Amino acid sequence: MTLIFKIVSTTEWSAAEAAGAFTGAGVDRSDGYIHFSTAEQSAETAAKWFAGRDDLTLVAVDSGALGDALRWEPSRGGALFPHLYGDLPIAAVRWTRPLPLGPGGLHEFGDLTG
Repeated sequence: MTLIFKIVSTTEWSAAEAAGAFTGAGVDRSDGYIHFSTAEQSAETAAKWFAGRDDLTLVAVDSGALGDALRWEPSRGGALFPHLYGDLPIAAVRWTRPLPLGPGGLHEFGDLTG
């Protein structure tokens, strides 16, 4: 199983859990797909798009559960990023946890394997 990660506000994630699916944050809906990152890309994503925010949840998703709606597309410097063209079903989520800021102001991801 390959995990991919979504960084989302805790409020938005709570609403998604209640609804049974995540339809995307504002930027996702504007772009027409839900943005994800790999484990290796997540810290850079957090620093670039979520700097200083302490109201975040890290969502780990089984990429294999998303089928053909998941596409790997080039982004930053040609790196391939996972993009989901559709809603994220809660059933594809393997785990979630808070994404706190560390003492240096960077997000603390911890172990992204489990």
